[in-house]
Amino acid sequence: MQDNLPVVLLMLISSVLAVAFFRVLRLPPMLAYFTVGLLLGPHVFGILPDIEENRDLAEFGIVFLMFSIGLEFSLSQLYSMRRVVLGIGGTQVIITMGVIMALCLLLGLNVPTSVVIGGALAMSSTAIVSKLLVERLDLNSRHGRLSFGVLLFQDIAVVPLLVLIPALAAPADDLVAILGMAAIKAALALAVLFVAGKTLMNRWLSLVARQRSRELFVMNVLMMTLVLAYITKLAGLSYTLGAFIAGMLISETRYRYQVESDIASFRDILLGLFFITIGMLLNVSQLVHNIGLVLLVLVGLIVFKAFIVAVLARMFGYEPGVAIRAGVTLAQAGEFSFVLLALGFANGIIDGQELQVVLAASLLSMIVAPFIIQRNLQIAEFFARSY
Repeated sequence: MQDNLPVVLLMLISSVLAVAFFRVLRLPPMLAYFTVGLLLGPHVFGILPDIEENRDLAEFGIVFLMFSIGLEFSLSQLYSMRRVVLGIGGTQVIITMGVIMALCLLLGLNVPTSVVIGGALAMSSTAIVSKLLVERLDLNSRHGRLSFGVLLFQDIAVVPLLVLIPALAAPADDLVAILGMAAIKAALALAVLFVAGKTLMNRWLSLVARQRSRELFVMNVLMMTLVLAYITKLAGLSYTLGAFIAGMLISETRYRYQVESDIASFRDILLGLFFITIGMLLNVSQLVHNIGLVLLVLVGLIVFKAFIVAVLARMFGYEPGVAIRAGVTLAQAGEFSFVLLALGFANGIIDGQELQVVLAASLLSMIVAPFIIQRNLQIAEFFARSY
C-alpha cells in the first residue's frame, strides 16, 4: 500500500482538478477522466501502468454503468414511446451499424472487428444529451422527446451486443453454435429473472428496508448487482448483462429512486476509474500519426449519424426543423462506445490502429458534441428554412 499511495494520491488530485476544470468549461466529467488517464497512462508520462489489475478494477465501473441504465429503464415508458423507440431508434441502429460494418469490410477488416466498430459508432451519449437537454429545458420539446426515444433503443441494443462480442472471439468453425447457445442462455436468463425476479426483488427489498439501515440497504443493492453479474458470467454470458437485469428488476419496484440516490456517488467513482483506463488506451503518437484518418472518421460520423436520424424522423412525420435538431443532438459517439471497444479489446477482437482511430474519433466527437448541440436551433434554421 505504501508503494502505491503516491500513485493513488496523484490520480486522485489529478481527477479532482480535471473534473473542476472541465465543469468550468461546461464539459462532461467523463472527458476529464479520459484526460487524466491519457496523461498519466503508459503512452504519455507512464505513471499509471496498463496492467491487468487496473483493467479488472475498472470493470466494476462498467457493471454499475449497466446497472444504472437498467435502473432508468421502464417497460411502461418503452411501450408509450414504442413508435419512436422501435421505429426510428431501431432503424437508426440497424442502418448505422450496417453501413459502418460494410465500410470496414471493404477496408479489409474482419467481421468481428467490423461488428465492434459498427456497434460502438452507432451509439450516442446518454449522459451528454440528457444533461444538455435538461439544462436547455428541451427535454419535453419535440426534438428532445425524439432524441430520448432513440437513446432508449440504443441502450437496449447494447444488451445483445454485450452477448455477441465475447462470442465473436470464438474460432470461426464454432461461431454459429456459440452464438446460438449464447442467445438461448440470454433468453432463458431473461425469462426466469422476469417471471420470478420481480416478485422476489420486491419482497427482499421490503425486508431489508424494514431494518431502517441505509448502510445495509446500499450493501444489499451492491450485493444483488454483483451476484446477478456473476451468475450471468457463470452462464457464459457477459457480467454486464446481469448488472443490466438487476437494474431493470429494481426499476420495477417502489425503491427505484432510493436506490438511484444511494448508489450515485459510489457508481460515479467507479465510472471515473473506468474512463481513466479508457484514456490510458489512447496512444498519442498513433493519434498524431493517423490524425487525417481520425478527423475523417470524426466528420463522417457526425454528418452521417445526423443525416440518418433526420431522414428517419422526416419519414415518421416530424417537421424538418425537429428532425434536424434531433439528428444534430445524436451525432456523437457515447459512453457505451467505450464499453463495447473495451469489451472487444479484452476479447482480442480489436487492437492496434483500428482501436486507436475509433477511440480517438469517438472521444473527439464527445468533446465537440456540447458545442454542436447548443447550436442545434441555428443549424436547423440554416438547413430547414420552413422551421
